[in-house]
Amino acid sequence: MTTSSAPGKIILFGEHAVVYGYPALAVPVTQVQVKVTVSGNKRGGVLIEAPDINLSAELSSLPPDQPVAAVINSVFSTVGISEPPACTIHIQSTIPVASGLGSGAAVSVAVLRALSAFLGHPLPDEKVNLLAFEVEKLHHGTPSGIDNAVVTYARPVYFINKETIKTFHAGAPFLILIGDTGIAAPTKESVTAVRKLWQTDQTRWEEMFARIGEIVRDARRAIERGDNFKLGKLMNANHAILKEMTVSCAELDRLVTAALQSGALGAKLSGGGRGGNMIALVEKENAPAVARALEIAGTKRTILTQVG
Repeated sequence: MTTSSAPGKIILFGEHAVVYGYPALAVPVTQVQVKVTVSGNKRGGVLIEAPDINLSAELSSLPPDQPVAAVINSVFSTVGISEPPACTIHIQSTIPVASGLGSGAAVSVAVLRALSAFLGHPLPDEKVNLLAFEVEKLHHGTPSGIDNAVVTYARPVYFINKETIKTFHAGAPFLILIGDTGIAAPTKESVTAVRKLWQTDQTRWEEMFARIGEIVRDARRAIERGDNFKLGKLMNANHAILKEMTVSCAELDRLVTAALQSGALGAKLSGGGRGGNMIALVEKENAPAVARALEIAGTKRTILTQVG
């Protein structure tokens, strides 16, 4: 029997623009995770048990573009196994689905590691990242690659699509409070919507993406200096542009406003938008007050995570 786990992730800055070649910052969220256990079975075949996503099936019964099936088959193909041994792949997750916390990437990474280890051919991080990215295309259509990168390496990253992944370090620890709207928000839909806008007026939207790129670079410098007040202002600026992109929604805006009014240093949506999560930069002493304000404003759950 082999076991592997993978954390969730949250994007701090740069969502959507990252798809078009601009930088983004993201960090792992270890408070939520996917755990995968692979064990032999006497029944035969490759069985998948994933109660959190209502999946209980034999691999052979699933279409090849089903994401879990695709990641399992990619392991067999990569390690050169044409006749897989009888095994059961059990997937447990505490990461909300379609909420911007990287649930799909976490499932892929945990399955890749647990199954390859079970087969006696553990995959290196670089290969795990590459294979998880291929499965991300099934989830998101035209993904940036940031989800699989953060989840694979489980550390903060400064990410530019098709460039070498760079980690970054905080000059001082800071706290991010994540607020979940409870609205499922498949990233593929919002990414597709932004692409349609970009296709109708590329000059305008490239200018917006460039503005976000500058915010991301400023945010990295602020994090490295430990300048949380600057970081908060940049979060607010990034959210304003995302609203212009039409990827926010009334529920996200309400939570962002509640966080700012209760003392957060900054707040914005995180991920694809149109539901999912928002994030707020908080200080330790006022984190409980901001969390209460978010609950009153309608958040379904909050997660406090420390960066640095």
